[in-house]
Amino acid sequence: VGNNASATVELLACFHDDDAFKYRAYTFTYLLLFPVAFLYTLPHRNSASCVVMMNLALSDGSFSLTLPLRLAYYFKGGVWTFPDWLCRLCVYGFYVNLYTSILFLTLLSMLRWLAVAQPLKHRTLATPTRTVLVCLGVWLFVGMSSVSVFLRAGSPRCFEPSNPSSWERVLILNYVGLALGFLIPFLTIIICYSRLIRHLTQRRRSVHLVTMVTVTFLLCFLPYHVIRSLHLHAVCSRWNCDVTVALQRAAVVTLCLAASNSVVNPLLYYYSTRTFRDSMRDAQSSLLSSRAGSSRPTQALMRRRRNTTSF
Repeated sequence: VGNNASATVELLACFHDDDAFKYRAYTFTYLLLFPVAFLYTLPHRNSASCVVMMNLALSDGSFSLTLPLRLAYYFKGGVWTFPDWLCRLCVYGFYVNLYTSILFLTLLSMLRWLAVAQPLKHRTLATPTRTVLVCLGVWLFVGMSSVSVFLRAGSPRCFEPSNPSSWERVLILNYVGLALGFLIPFLTIIICYSRLIRHLTQRRRSVHLVTMVTVTFLLCFLPYHVIRSLHLHAVCSRWNCDVTVALQRAAVVTLCLAASNSVVNPLLYYYSTRTFRDSMRDAQSSLLSSRAGSSRPTQALMRRRRNTTSF
């Protein structure tokens, strides 16, 4: 028991000796993100993509509401003076925002690929009503999957580990989130956008936009999930303290990158929607005209056969 207690004290000291860097990084990031998070220009068109983007804006906007509480916590040097349930709600809101954003971006990539490659199926399947139901399913799935985060106590040090012995369970949950919340959506986005580029090879602005979206997705979410996994392994396996602190700093930086996605989303999706929409409209019209052209000889032959048989 004495060895376990001393190991726990040593582990906590390893974490909290570097609190100054963490508090400065989070304070700077959240001060930057909070005012920008409300500068949304939501689309007013009634389409499936607009429904997804409105849900994406709702996810980012709800996360921004927790930033003042986070700032108050870091300004006070890591002391949580609010109710404990509010701390849990802030932590819960971060993970809900993180994974709903990823899934909504994935859904948006699927809709864009379907609109260009299969325009007829897109008109039939991707109705606003069905898209609303899918988005509700995303909210329910992520919300229910993140309930365990809400049930964990956070006071008096919110947003930080309170019980190192429970980190084995956190490590398991991390890999579930890594697989379902990042790897599968990322592979889906890569497949959809790589096929989309084939149809937009003559439209360089749209190809550049697709490339920017994919690279931004990688920069915001890949480093965070990789470093978070390594940091959890360092804690659970009790790696060297210097290595653990270095990974913790890296985790702080990558978490700031993941949170900044709430600012990048409107720049890439809302303000660039017109360019992408025009390119998709051109691609749809050319695809439909080519299919119509290929079907004309068949239609003419069928008419000749009907005329022959009628005589």
